[in-house]
Amino acid sequence: MHQYYVYILASKIRGTLYIGITNNLQRRVYEHKTGGIEGFTQKYGVHKLMYFETFQSIDEAINREKNLKKWKRDWKIKLIEEENKKWLDLSNDWYNDILID
Repeated sequence: MHQYYVYILASKIRGTLYIGITNNLQRRVYEHKTGGIEGFTQKYGVHKLMYFETFQSIDEAINREKNLKKWKRDWKIKLIEEENKKWLDLSNDWYNDILID
C-alpha cells in the first residue's frame, strides 16, 4: 500500500513556510536540506520539517495540499503549533550519519 505525505517546512520559528507533497518524506526532506531542489526552498533556506500528514490516497493528499496552500498564514502557524509547539525540526535525527545544519 502506498503512502503520501503533505508536509510543511519552515526556515525558522514562525519563519518562511513551504507546503509540499511527496510519496517519500525522508528523501524529499533530504533533498530540501541539501539544496537538491532549486527554487523557493533553496532561495529562502526553508528546510526544517515542522509538520506532516500521511494519506493512503494520492487524491486526498493533493486535495489537502491545495487546501493548506489557500489557508491564511496564521492558520498554518496554529496548525504547526498544535502538534509542534517548540517548532522542532521533526527530521532532525533522520540523517544522523550525514552532517546537515
